[in-house]
Amino acid sequence: MKEIPEFYIYNTMTRQKELFKPKEEGKVGMYVCGITSYDFSHIGHVRSSVVYDVFYRYLKYLGYERTYVCNFTDVDDKIIVKANLEKKDPLLLSSYYCQVFMNDMADLQCLPPTYQPRVSTHMDQIRQMIAKLSDYSRLSGRKLEDQRAGARIAIDLRKQIPVDFALWKAAKPSEPSWDSPWGHGRPGWHIECSAMSTEYLTSSFDIHGGGTDLIFPHHENEISQSYAADSESKVTYWMHNGQMTKDGKKMSKSLGNTVPIREVTEHYHPLALRYLLMSVHYRSPMDYTKEQIEIASESLYYIYQVV
Repeated sequence: MKEIPEFYIYNTMTRQKELFKPKEEGKVGMYVCGITSYDFSHIGHVRSSVVYDVFYRYLKYLGYERTYVCNFTDVDDKIIVKANLEKKDPLLLSSYYCQVFMNDMADLQCLPPTYQPRVSTHMDQIRQMIAKLSDYSRLSGRKLEDQRAGARIAIDLRKQIPVDFALWKAAKPSEPSWDSPWGHGRPGWHIECSAMSTEYLTSSFDIHGGGTDLIFPHHENEISQSYAADSESKVTYWMHNGQMTKDGKKMSKSLGNTVPIREVTEHYHPLALRYLLMSVHYRSPMDYTKEQIEIASESLYYIYQVV
């Protein structure tokens, strides 16, 4: 085996750059949290996809054998709400948006991950992990008593402690549900990624990625429950990309300030968007403006002319 060049990676867990050393020589396992498929994706989602696509390509360039897992959350409250509004089957609706997203990624020339698991097809793994179930707040540095109920997700009054997160949610009438030892229901958000990353990469792997908005509570809770299920569980490097903003505010559907991918690619070449998203350091926030995409489009055209 040829010698692979060394490189450093910023680890959110330790707050410093570290020499990258894979668990197995010459091989890298990477899990990145994907989209919740209930609508057309926006450029905030694309930034994460492009960042990890570039990194995936870089690992190949260095000579690593790679296993890249990026999931689809196709079972979620937002999907159910959207499906009810449109009078559609939730799983069919989410499947449609999964396919739309994959088409968008192909347009942006993002390589397909090795695996793209969906929550709906991994219920066995999720139930098994819940059945196995405390090392909490290592990633964000927060204390349990300082947490604010309702900061990210709605408060469920059935919880003994409001800031607790659900492993399994009881079924409601007309919602998708699966059988389990805890009754009919569906999994909570955090357990899904713990189960799917373990299924494809084992409980200990090299890199876990996502946006900085996922550090807390999602990734923090992943660590807690994965460790509870397997005390040998460990992700070596936590990697997070900066958020997209618009007019200085985080781009999100709840704020109504998102820019859909297709709104951009209807007017500009998809690679102009890719070029724009690669123009800023991956950990820095990026504010989207029409002027920036215009400049990126002109720069891309110039490159094509020169090359």
